Amino acid sequence: MAKFSWRTAAVVAAVVPLVALSACSSQGGRPADTGGGAAGGQVASTERIKIALITHAAPGDTFWDIVRKGAEEASAKDNVELLYTSDPEGGRQAQLIEQAVDQKVDGIAVTLAKPDALKDAIKKATDAGIPVVSLNAGESVSAQLGAFTHFGSNERLAGAAAGEKLASLGIKHPVCVIQEQGHVGLEARCAGVKEKVPATEILYVTGTDMTQVSSTVTAKLQATSDADVVIGLGAPFTLTILKAVESAGSSAKVASFDMNAELAQKISEGSVLFTVDQQPWLQGYGAVDSLWQAKRGGFKIGGGQPVLTGPTIVDKDAAASALTFAQQGIR
Repeated sequence: MAKFSWRTAAVVAAVVPLVALSACSSQGGRPADTGGGAAGGQVASTERIKIALITHAAPGDTFWDIVRKGAEEASAKDNVELLYTSDPEGGRQAQLIEQAVDQKVDGIAVTLAKPDALKDAIKKATDAGIPVVSLNAGESVSAQLGAFTHFGSNERLAGAAAGEKLASLGIKHPVCVIQEQGHVGLEARCAGVKEKVPATEILYVTGTDMTQVSSTVTAKLQATSDADVVIGLGAPFTLTILKAVESAGSSAKVASFDMNAELAQKISEGSVLFTVDQQPWLQGYGAVDSLWQAKRGGFKIGGGQPVLTGPTIVDKDAAASALTFAQQGIR
């Protein structure tokens, strides 16, 4: 897996809570000034700055642990105090952005799953002179909302890549399961699949209730005998879908987006066809590091364009190496 060339070994983690809501962090002190910059595993000697990372993560979704791990490693290298918070509801995520502005942070990294709910809060940040980058979701509206770059996968392209892979396997009737209705990135993924396999059906589930996810998928399979693959849009959801397919006695295959160690193991065993990996560790790392670069030298990584971290297809042939990285918490 390719890594950003700016990645340097971490020395110290510095993570503090921004607010009590949705945050669970520990505080670290200021590292000693090495005088040697960030090279050779040393902490940057630049002035300590404060960066807020605000995501739409839902409780229990392991994907965000990987994003956060990348952000923490960049923070350790760059002498950054990282403030991490999250809320899956757009209005509350906007409130977290406004709180970060009120705390006069030096930069904000934010996911744009529901951009309409966030646009006013982001404008408040940019009007206050706080640089903003986006990550993971909202690539198509990132620049319009005021972010100077975006770190993530082009979700329509990722969906099309999955669709091409499925078509090559002879799949005719996929069911694409969206766990959060209105999430622009998830909708784009399924639209990309449908672009390549026109008979694709969309199935909406409530991602905060895995029992409901399982029962809805089971009912769909019982009612749709010609469904030949079910696609989960996140590792925990795919693993639940896999169990639902088995319990329904369906012959449908299972495919996925995103990654964790358990899913990588299932791909290695052949239980899941493949996953489309967007490399979330890189998203967290790149977002924080780009804000530090902007602060230290006015650098704007990406030249006004998104920095793509995916898509990467991980099938059975690639699963062994992916599993190794997933067990380290970076895939």
